[in-house]
This record gives sequence, C-alpha cells and structure tokens, in this order.
Amino acid sequence: MAGIELRNGRYNIIVRFGGKRFVRSLKTNDHDAALSRKLRVEENISLIESGRLQLPAGADLMTFLLSDGKLNKKPVAKASLSLSALFAEFFERLPAGTLEETSIATMKIHQGHLERILGKRFVVQDLSQDDLQRYVTKRSKQKTRKGTVAGTTIKKEIVTLGTVWKWGVGSGQLRGGFPNQNLKMPKAKEAPVFQTRDQIKRQIAGGASLDLWDALYLGMSEIEQLLAHVSMAASLPFIYPMFATAAYTGARRSELIRSQLSDIDLDEMVFTIREKKRVRGSFSNRRVPISKPLEAVLRKWLAVHPGTSFTFCHREPILHSRNSRPSTDGLTKDQAAHFSRQPLEGSEWSIVKGWHCLRHSFISICASKGIDQRMIDEWVGHTSEVTRRRYRHLFPSSQRSAMESLFD
Repeated sequence: MAGIELRNGRYNIIVRFGGKRFVRSLKTNDHDAALSRKLRVEENISLIESGRLQLPAGADLMTFLLSDGKLNKKPVAKASLSLSALFAEFFERLPAGTLEETSIATMKIHQGHLERILGKRFVVQDLSQDDLQRYVTKRSKQKTRKGTVAGTTIKKEIVTLGTVWKWGVGSGQLRGGFPNQNLKMPKAKEAPVFQTRDQIKRQIAGGASLDLWDALYLGMSEIEQLLAHVSMAASLPFIYPMFATAAYTGARRSELIRSQLSDIDLDEMVFTIREKKRVRGSFSNRRVPISKPLEAVLRKWLAVHPGTSFTFCHREPILHSRNSRPSTDGLTKDQAAHFSRQPLEGSEWSIVKGWHCLRHSFISICASKGIDQRMIDEWVGHTSEVTRRRYRHLFPSSQRSAMESLFD
C-alpha cells in the first residue's frame, strides 16, 4: 500500500490509493524515521478501508494520512498567505464542472496580471483599497495592440480577485470584506452596435478600425450564401451542420461543443441548448424552435453521424490538431475555433470573425423582423440590458413609429 524511496538525500513516501499514485517528501534522511511514518500511513489506510476512519470529501490524502486524520489540507499561515498561494489553492479545490474551462483559463490570465503588478508574494490579508487603486492605475497605462488596457478588462480582473477573496473568507483563510469600494476606473468605450457589411465597409473607408468587423451581422440572404460556401469548402462532414446550427439558433461556440444528439427533437421541432452561465450556480437550458432550413441540414447530418452522443464530432483523429484523440467524445474549443476559420480562409467570407458572428446575425435578423424582445431573450439566453441595447436600433416598427409620433 505504501513504500519509501531515497531521492536527493531525502526520503519520499509513495502511496497507491483509489487507483492513483501519490508521492510526498517526508523531509528526513533517517531511514528508521521514514520507515516508522510509512507504517503509520499504512495503518491509517487500513482504518479508512475498514470504515473506522473517514476521509473527508476534498481532503488532501497525503496530509490526511501523515497527520493521522487530524488535518485535511496542508496548514497555511493565514497572516502571510500570499496572492500566488491563494490562487493556487482556489483552483486546486475548485469542484469539477463548477466553471467552464474557458472561464478558468481567463481567471488564470487575470491571476498573471495581478501577480505581476501586486507581486506573487503579496500578503493578501493586507490588501487595501489603495493597493487596488494602484493596480487599476498601473494596468490602465499598459499598452495593447488596440491602445491601452480597457476599463472593462480591468474590472473583470478585479472581479476575479474578488471572487477568489470571497472564497478565501469562506474557507477561513481570510477575513473581512473585499476592499473594492470607490475604485476609479478608466472610462470604458461602449461596444458598437451590430451593423451590416456595407455599413462597416463605409466606416473603415473613412478611417475606422478593422476591429469593427467584430460588430458584423449578416442578413438572411448573406447567411444563405455563407452556408452554401461552407457546404462546399468544409474539410470535415460536421462543419457545415455546425455552421447551420449556429446560424439558425444563435448558439454560442461552447454550446455547440456541448450539444448532444438527445438535444435534437425533430418530432417537436425543438433544439435544446445546454447552458452554463445564465443561471448562477447551476446548469440550465433553453429551447429554440428548429426552422425548416435547419431541419433539412440536421436530417442529412444525422443520417451519416458517427454514432456518438455528441452532435458535432468526427470519428477519426483530426489532423493538425493539438489533441490527436478522435473527437467522438466532443470537440475542444481550439478545434471549434479552427473550424470556424478553415472554410472561410481566402474567401469573401473571411470577414466573419468566429462563431459569435453567426450568433449576432441570428439575433439581429430576429430584431430586424420585429420579433418580441422577450422571445429573442428566451431563444438566445440574454440577461443583460447592455447586450440588448446593441441590437435595439434594429427594431424597425417601434423605432419608426416613435419618430413619426413626434410629428403627428
């Protein structure tokens, strides 16, 4: 059950438990002392297996065994808990499935900026409003390819630190409220409203940034032309139905990756989309009616589907992918991002910047047709008034009627 080995002049203990291998330094070069601790660990394992000692959920196994069940985790000196140590323990103890991989990756990027400016060894308990303001001021002066760091970006970084701080308070490692009151942030630029290809071309010709293509939405005829192009240029069978689903439901990239065959009901003509972010702390879903064009695409795809649970997959390993495994257990976000670009490269549709353009287009088409905002919210999972405002100019009848009423 356990063994010891001498490495670099110190003994390590090696434990196999629950099908996994664990190694921990015993911090001693005394063979008899190492052997004694090994015997105690083996006894504790026997107590766990017999039910006389209970291993708490989320406990650090090696700490628990070496402390005879008195400690669940490595002790931390609370007064000197560093920023780096707090983040490390937060991610280590984060339950699986609590956050999406993309959210965790973003939080780790934020961690890097916080550590670079505040310092990895910064004592978190000493954090003050002045420290946060210093961070905001210094971060706002740093250069990016678009100018300086936006206020919205800095706010997200502060929110990440606040989230980890609250976790630290809840786990007993910190005390007090997060000191983010009355921070002065740089003014944020409101995201541009969504616009047609011709509108964006005119603005770029007048000197506007090429980043304006991120606000592109396609009309229905353009969507049909785009999908016709993708059907011819796609390198793998799942790409075209994935594009069509995005275009006709407004699903996000992560939602397309997550989609499973059981979500498609061609009898009731409903596509169920699995969500993770709309309802805090729980999984949710929304139901979008399947349009006639999407029905035709899905029926053809299901007839040749590889037969796994995921809607969009490929039986063979995908070439030129960092992940060489078959995608029958789901696409990675990098694979999905790659295949949003592959069929469009070198064509007139290269202006389409990822799956989000198809989502914007679906919502914009709904708005321009005068579909009730509440129904659009239900289909696409909108909860933010800021997001809704980017589409509001497209509601034709209400805007026109309001203007005409001024001159009756």
